[in-house]
Amino acid sequence: MKLLVVCRRELHVLFHSYVAYVLLAIFLVLSGYFFYSDLSFFILAGGHILPTGLWQFVFLDMRLCVLLVLPLITMRLFAEEKKLGTIELLWTYPLRDRDVILGKFLAAWIFYVVMLAPTTINKVVLYQYYAFDVPPVLAAYLGILLIGTAFLACGLFISSLTENQVLSAMGTYGVLVFFWFMTWNEEAVSARLVPLLQGLSLFDRFFNFSRGVIDTRDVVFFLAFTALFLFFTHLSLSSRKWRGLR
Repeated sequence: MKLLVVCRRELHVLFHSYVAYVLLAIFLVLSGYFFYSDLSFFILAGGHILPTGLWQFVFLDMRLCVLLVLPLITMRLFAEEKKLGTIELLWTYPLRDRDVILGKFLAAWIFYVVMLAPTTINKVVLYQYYAFDVPPVLAAYLGILLIGTAFLACGLFISSLTENQVLSAMGTYGVLVFFWFMTWNEEAVSARLVPLLQGLSLFDRFFNFSRGVIDTRDVVFFLAFTALFLFFTHLSLSSRKWRGLR
């Protein structure tokens, strides 16, 4: 498949860039610190509630780490190509827009999975000393994977709109933070709008996963959000045709 060619090219660029490894290190340090501090809190404040309370705090904190790092991964996917002019070379190949979009998205997603994988080590080590229930942790990882996938799709779309990587990252932060803060001031909107806003909030949708609960409506929402922003990216790239750029 042609999208795999694009994916392999993007992975080569990612794994040969020191920036990616710096971001990977930052993510692992932050997530490791939050795990240590949350675990210390529950041990000192009341170890008997460790199984029911720890993971919610750990994965809510990990969600913040994902929010901080992923826009810095997606900012270059299209913006850098536009800046360097290599995007024009890419269009000369027999590739459809969806091959380019899905190839770049898949590469970023694989890097994200690689980024998440080492975070399982501290859970495995903890299990050796405290045999906690594994299914809630798996549910939380599913949630962190889904919300990160949605972040990647959003970042890919914003990157397709500009050739400035800084603007791409800041634009992605702006959109994602909006979806985070939209339910923070419930008193400012009608009571009828509150359930709607909560239903559209990426971060409220993640809450069930952090408690070890998988709701199919939340899964569908994250997948639909991802598909919508991939579609927006396709529209963004298609606009070059009616602007006479190809």
